Amino acid sequence: METKTSNEYTEVISRCKELFRKKTIDYGTAWRILRLPSITDQIFIKAQRIRSIQEKGNQKVSDPIADEFVGIINYCLIALLQVSFAKDERMEIPFEDLEPVYDKWVNDTKGLLEDKNHDYGEAWRDMRVSSMTDIILMKLFRVKQIEDNEGQTLVSEGIEANYQDMINYSVFCLIKLGYHV
Repeated sequence: METKTSNEYTEVISRCKELFRKKTIDYGTAWRILRLPSITDQIFIKAQRIRSIQEKGNQKVSDPIADEFVGIINYCLIALLQVSFAKDERMEIPFEDLEPVYDKWVNDTKGLLEDKNHDYGEAWRDMRVSSMTDIILMKLFRVKQIEDNEGQTLVSEGIEANYQDMINYSVFCLIKLGYHV
C-alpha cells in the first residue's frame, strides 16, 4: 500500500535519478576513479555547507540547500554503486548497466525507510531539517571511522547501512523543504 511518505519518497528519488542520468550522459562515470573515502568526503562537504548556511542564516553562493541534499543522495548512491561494482574494472559503465543497481539500492533503502517509519511513527515529520543535517554529519563521521578501521566493526552496522540512512534523512529533508512537489 502506497502511503503519503512512500509517494513523496518516490517523487524525490525520481528527480534525483533523472539528475544522475543526465550527469552520466554529460560526464560518464568519471566518479569511478574515486575511492569510497573520497566519496564520503564529497558527501561531507555538501552536509557541512548545509550546516554552515543553517548556522549563518545566509549564503554567498546561490546554489539552494535542496540541491546539496540531492547531491548527498546521489553521492551516497554512487558509493553504493562503487561497492556493487567493486570487482568491475570498467571506468565507463553505461547508464543502462547502472540503472538496475541504482534502482535496487533505492528499493532496499526505501524498504528500510518504510520499516523504520512503521516503528517510529513518522517521527521525522516533527524533526527540524537542521537536526537531520546533524544526524547526516554524525553518520558521515561514523563512516569515516569505519573506513579508517578498514571496514571492521565490532557491533555496528557497516558503511552501506549508514549511506542508506543518509539517503533517507536527505529525502526527509527534501520533503520538508517541499522538493517533492
